[in-house]
Amino acid sequence: MFRVFPLIALALTLFLTSALASTCQSAEKSPPNVVIILSDDQGWGDLSIQGNTNLSTPNIDKLAHDGARFDWFYVCHLCAPTRAEMLTGRFYARTGVRGVSTGQERLNLDEKTIAQYFKEAGYATGAFGKWHNGMQFPYHPNARGFDEYYGFCSGHWGHYFSPELDHNNTLVRGDGYVTDDFTNKAMAFIEANKDRPFFCYLPYCTPHSPMQVPDEFYNKFDGVDPKMKNRDPEKEEVGMTRAALAMCENVDWNVGRLLKKLDDLKLADNTIVVYFADNGPNSWRWNGGMKGRKGSVDEGGTRSPCFIRWPAEIRPDTRISKTAGAVDLIPTLLDCAGIETDFPKPIDGRSVRRLWTDDSRIWTDRPIIAIRGNQISIRSQTDRLDPQGKLYNILNDVGQHNDISKDHPQTVAQLKKVANKFKAEVQESFFAKDDRPFTVGYTNNTPLPARDGVAHGGIERSARAPNCSYFTNWKTTDGTITWDVEVGQPGEYEAVVYYTCPKENIGVEIQAELLGQSTSATIDEAHDPPSYGPERDRFNRGSESVVKDFKPYSLGTMKLPKGRGTLTLSAPKIPGKGAIEVRYVWLNRK
Repeated sequence: MFRVFPLIALALTLFLTSALASTCQSAEKSPPNVVIILSDDQGWGDLSIQGNTNLSTPNIDKLAHDGARFDWFYVCHLCAPTRAEMLTGRFYARTGVRGVSTGQERLNLDEKTIAQYFKEAGYATGAFGKWHNGMQFPYHPNARGFDEYYGFCSGHWGHYFSPELDHNNTLVRGDGYVTDDFTNKAMAFIEANKDRPFFCYLPYCTPHSPMQVPDEFYNKFDGVDPKMKNRDPEKEEVGMTRAALAMCENVDWNVGRLLKKLDDLKLADNTIVVYFADNGPNSWRWNGGMKGRKGSVDEGGTRSPCFIRWPAEIRPDTRISKTAGAVDLIPTLLDCAGIETDFPKPIDGRSVRRLWTDDSRIWTDRPIIAIRGNQISIRSQTDRLDPQGKLYNILNDVGQHNDISKDHPQTVAQLKKVANKFKAEVQESFFAKDDRPFTVGYTNNTPLPARDGVAHGGIERSARAPNCSYFTNWKTTDGTITWDVEVGQPGEYEAVVYYTCPKENIGVEIQAELLGQSTSATIDEAHDPPSYGPERDRFNRGSESVVKDFKPYSLGTMKLPKGRGTLTLSAPKIPGKGAIEVRYVWLNRK
């Protein structure tokens, strides 16, 4: 009897020592790094893992096999809305985002972003690519939680080979093809922060138009007739498909480079890598037979690939059949990183971590909401109610061919109730007029691009799409360009116009006026560069603007008070045949 107690004591001591060691190891374990890769205008079907034999995407396919693959993952119908949902965990109609240009793409300043949570938790944060949720501080990514930013803030960019870009709110010249360049910068950021946790956001701008891609990727598709076509083949423009497929293969190559960098730095096991796309494909091409494309709130416009790899926790070839969406990424990733937070506003997303840890039995289904203007579409776990009130069982009819609303009136009523409730909730935030001015003076240098301005007196945009446009056709003194702005800090501001001016128009006087103050200068230096861009296109760029290399010219300084007003650019004197072309006005606080 007396000999048993020492054995029990020894066993208990060994157990407690082992448990303590395990606890210490757990406590000392580094929080996971996070990399989010977001492609632009890549449809669900633009990957070989989805069964598309028109192209090969081995690196993204392997990423999917090495982790969790979401069968039913949903985003928005357009770019900026999806980014808002990923950044906040809230359906975009709640966030101030209403569209994709002229200020409608801005994420309200009272929204807290995923980057801010990670930064507060001690992570290094960087974003490399297309931001598309606001340009002027405090909307700029450097003011939304990102220590490092390199890319462009607009929704479209007119040229993809060494274009003008934004590096921490300073204009710089890119280095090579944009997708390669963004990946290079992201890899450099990862290497620089390899000894601390990092959050790296890599929002590519491809395969969004203009359809430009290096020869080594396009040559494979040049002249090829893709075997797999859109469900309505008469709508497909094969030239556009070729270019998109080549751009998708370039994205895949860059994903492979980034994953190799994580391997080389021995960071892969403790790095969560997320890959998804921002909306449906930007043309009619093969997409699994689904209805709709980019711009649509049907399956084809809102269903996205989504893969999450985290070797430390997620088993390879995990398939997740529950519906999920971009709104779920922020709660999921914060959960995985062990970052506890009380969201300042109710979020629509939820952590999906339990779906790969065998806790899906306690998962309750919830609707995913898609909205475009007055059109609202509701996706439940099994069905989709479209804006016309038609009901489709997506699990059996992914192409939305058979309306079953008459057979399931109760389901229709339930989903309509969800749609009506949501519409009422966002009535003021989404349907009301957007009256937000463009913010000036919240940092030393504030760009006001042509995208955000309004032309008067015969002045025109260089293209229908505002995002990368410039103002041209300024012929008379009746012409003006205006921006609705709010000066956040009083002070002396230098007005700098980015211009072109042919030799025959030298001597034109350009004036900037705001809040009762004005300054002007006479353009005494010709700058008349050629436009470019289309010569690198693989397919017609449509509404995308050509680009030019604009030059800065100081108009002098103004002492501005704090307040809201209209910045007006005018030409009081035009001795030649016209005035200037305008890409930006920068207001730089002295």
